[in-house]
Amino acid sequence: MQQITPNNPVIRTMGRIDIDVPDRPVWVFPYTQATFRCTGTSVGVRLINRHNYGDSTLGAVIDGVPYRARITENDAETTVMLAEHLPDIEHEVVVYKRQDGEHYLEITGFLIDDQARVLPPAIPAPIRRIEVYGDSVSCGERNEAALYTGKADPDTDLSPYSNSWYSYAAITARNLGASANIVAQGGASLLDGIGWFCGPDYVGMESIWDRIEYNPFLGETKPWDFSRYTPQVVVVALGQNDAHPVDFMAADYQGEQSVQWRARYVDFLRTLRGKYLQATIICATTVLQHDASWDQAIDDAVRVVSTGDRNNGIAPDPKVHHFLYSRNGSATPGHPRITEHQEMADELTTFIESLGPAIWD
Repeated sequence: MQQITPNNPVIRTMGRIDIDVPDRPVWVFPYTQATFRCTGTSVGVRLINRHNYGDSTLGAVIDGVPYRARITENDAETTVMLAEHLPDIEHEVVVYKRQDGEHYLEITGFLIDDQARVLPPAIPAPIRRIEVYGDSVSCGERNEAALYTGKADPDTDLSPYSNSWYSYAAITARNLGASANIVAQGGASLLDGIGWFCGPDYVGMESIWDRIEYNPFLGETKPWDFSRYTPQVVVVALGQNDAHPVDFMAADYQGEQSVQWRARYVDFLRTLRGKYLQATIICATTVLQHDASWDQAIDDAVRVVSTGDRNNGIAPDPKVHHFLYSRNGSATPGHPRITEHQEMADELTTFIESLGPAIWD
């Protein structure tokens, strides 16, 4: 088979990608992808899987058909075949990262038949751009476990059932004809020191949001260059994992820790505004069961940002919104499955469309 370098100019990429070594890019976040057309009967990838935990898989959509391949070797260059015995015609290929920062993928090449041709995507790149800051739900974690829809997760490793393609974030972007950077990590809270990711020294979104690599078990962190992607719509879907190990917002809404959390949420929104001066920012949680006090906290924080603080010279920010799903915080005790992600995506799409076409200008 012939190997196509990842930085071949006909290949279109999407997502926060580490391109310090242009012909060996590193994929970290879910839904990171490469799109191209090719002829021939086979599609594969050469890669190095930098593994921390879970069962790593790679995803593809070829001619509209989904493919999944398990990555069986870690920390050494290996070949992962995504599809073989295809008709020898022209194919539209999207190769994408199914999972979050439980592993990083160093892509060393895309594989096609020896006599095949590689071509640019047939459809132009989207003009609309979305960015989502979130946790496991935004990643699509465990969403393929369809038999557990509306139920708690079983006590076993469901990482092979995580598929970012069917996350509400990705579906919403495709509904709207937008590209999407999904800056999400399973277990992530807003704040460091709580949540589920990288315990007992928990890492929150405040240490992830401006990074391109961030998992301390996989090497040094790297900053993200925000000039590489400017979204018109930003979704902040945080505030569920901060209830671990103590649900302080439910226990004492006016307590010191709760007040501090709301203030830090306000700070986070204002920091995002500093990066994206014109973006519409939508704050939400998800349908995963959680105490309603967290949604009240987000509502209070959004009100502070949207009304401003004239005494301290902070102008109102009318482009910040709080959105609630119809089954917000009450649909399932386990991770939402694909049908619930579709439900969320449909509602979020409708809300974004209700804001009018000018948000994409």
